[in-house]
Amino acid sequence: MTTPSATKSHRGIEAQESWVPMIAIALGQMIMSFNVASLPVALGGMVKSFGVPPTTIATGIVAYSMLVAGFVMLGAKLTQRFGALYVFRAAVLVFGASQVLMTFSPTAPLMITAQALCGAAGAVIVPSLVALIAENYKGRQQATALGALGSARAAAGVLAFVIGGILGTFIGWRPAFGILIVVSAIVFLLSFRLRRDQGRPDVQIDMVGVVLAASAIILISFGFNNLNRWGLGLAGPNAPFDLLGLSPAPIFIVLGIVLGQAFLMWTHRRQEAGKTPLLALEVIDSSQERAAVYAMFSVVALEAALNFSVPLYIQIVQGRTPLATAIAMMPFNLTVFFTAMLVVRFYDSFTPRQIGRYSFMLCTAALVWLAFVVRNDWSAVPVLLGLVMFGIGQGALVTLLFNVLVTASPKELAGDVGSLRGTANNLAAAVGTAVSGALLVGLLSALILTNIAANPKLPPEIQSQINLDSINFVSNDQLQSVMQGTTATPEQVQEAVRVNTQSRLRALKIGLLIMAALALLAIIPASRLPDYVAGQLPSDPPPKSKRGKEK
Repeated sequence: MTTPSATKSHRGIEAQESWVPMIAIALGQMIMSFNVASLPVALGGMVKSFGVPPTTIATGIVAYSMLVAGFVMLGAKLTQRFGALYVFRAAVLVFGASQVLMTFSPTAPLMITAQALCGAAGAVIVPSLVALIAENYKGRQQATALGALGSARAAAGVLAFVIGGILGTFIGWRPAFGILIVVSAIVFLLSFRLRRDQGRPDVQIDMVGVVLAASAIILISFGFNNLNRWGLGLAGPNAPFDLLGLSPAPIFIVLGIVLGQAFLMWTHRRQEAGKTPLLALEVIDSSQERAAVYAMFSVVALEAALNFSVPLYIQIVQGRTPLATAIAMMPFNLTVFFTAMLVVRFYDSFTPRQIGRYSFMLCTAALVWLAFVVRNDWSAVPVLLGLVMFGIGQGALVTLLFNVLVTASPKELAGDVGSLRGTANNLAAAVGTAVSGALLVGLLSALILTNIAANPKLPPEIQSQINLDSINFVSNDQLQSVMQGTTATPEQVQEAVRVNTQSRLRALKIGLLIMAALALLAIIPASRLPDYVAGQLPSDPPPKSKRGKEK
C-alpha cells in the first residue's frame, strides 16, 4: 500500500510511498547482522555450555560467512528469476527456523549447523533486499532507503553487543538468539506490505558456475579454519587424513584457489558465448575495481580478526562477563557506525586513493598502538583509543570501497556489484576469523611449550601430566582445576598459571603486530584506487561490455 502524498520538485510531482515496507526490509538486514555480531559476545557462554574451546565457537562464525559467500551469487539469480518478494519470504522462514535450532541447540555441532542454515538464508536475503528497495521506492526515496539499509547493518551490530551483553551476563547467551525468532516472524508478516515484483523466468542460472564458486569458497574457508587443528604444514594428530604426510588444510586452500581460477575461466567462456554468467566480470574488469575488492577483503578480514580476538581475551582470558565485552567494544562499534555515515562529506575534498591510503595507515597505527599498550584491562583509556582509531579507518574504508565499485559500474550491473560485495565481505569475515583463531592459538602453543621446557620449576614429571598436544585459550581458574589433578605443588600450580598468563598476553600482542603488518600491506591495493574527487566523476560510466571487448 502507498500513501498518496506528493512533494514538489524541479522535475514535477514525485509520489511518496509509505515507509512501512522499509521496516520489513531494514529488519531483514538487521536480523542477519544481529545474529553474526552476537556470536563473539556469546563466546564465553557457549564455551561453558558446550564444553569446547573458543576455536570451535569460531567455526560457527566461519560456517555462517562461508555459506553466505559461497551462495550469494546464486541467491542473486534466484531473486531475479523467481521475484525478490517470494524469495525473501522463503529465506526469512528458513532463517527463523535456524534460530530455533540455534536457541535450543544442546551441542556445538548443532550450533554450527544452525549457523550454516543462517548463512544459506542470508545468501538469498542479501541480494533480495536491494531488489525490494528498487521495487518499492524510486528517486530520492530510493536513495534514502539504500542509506537506511547500510545504517541498519551498523545499528544491528551495536544492538547485538548491548542486548547480547546484558542478556548473556544476567540470563544466558540463548535469549539473544531467541529474540531473532520473534523478529523473523515480524519480518515475515510485514513482508505482506511489500509490493510484489515479477520474476523473470528467462534468467539463466549457471549451475556449473555455482558449483565452482561455492566449492572454491568453502574449501578456502574450511582450510583456513582448520589450519591449527589439522596442521599448518605436516598433518597433525587431529587431521582426518594426510597426503604424503601433509596436512589437508593447506591442500584445501590451494585447491580452493585453483577452483576460483577455474570459475573465472568458465565465466569468461560463458560470457563470450553470449550466455548469462553467474557474475558479470565487467564489475572487476579494471585494475581499480580489482584493487577495491582486494582492499575491501583486507579491511573486513582485519575487522573480523579484531572482533574475535577482543571477546576471546576479555571473556576467556580475563574471565569477565559478556556485558564487559559489550562495554569494551562499544567505542569501536559506535565509531564504525558514525564514520561510515560521515565519510561521504570528505568525497569532495579527497580522492578515493587518498582516503584509502590514510585509512589503512590509521588502521596500521591503531593495531601497532594496541600491541604495545594492551595489558590485562581492555577498559584502559589507551586501549579504547586504539579501538576508536581502528574504527575510524575501518568505517571509512567499508563505505568508500563499496561506493567505488558502485560508481564504476553501469546501473544494470548493480545486482552483480551487490553479489561481489557479499562474496568478498563474507569470505573475508570467514578467513579473518579462522586465521585469527589459528594464529592466536598457534602462538600461544609455541610460547607455552618454549616457556615450560625452559622452566626449572616445572620438571618433566609435571609436564608429562599435562596435555601439551592440545593447548588452547583457557582461564586461570580452568588451568588451576586441571593442575589440581596432577602431583604439582601449590607453588608449581602458581608457576603454571603465571606462564599461561604471560604467554596469552604475548600471543595477543604478536597477533596484533601481524595484523598491523597486513594492514600496512593493504596500502598497496589502496594506492590503485581511483584518483578523482566526487565532482570529477562522470555521472554515467561508459558501458563496460564495450570496454571489455576493446581489451
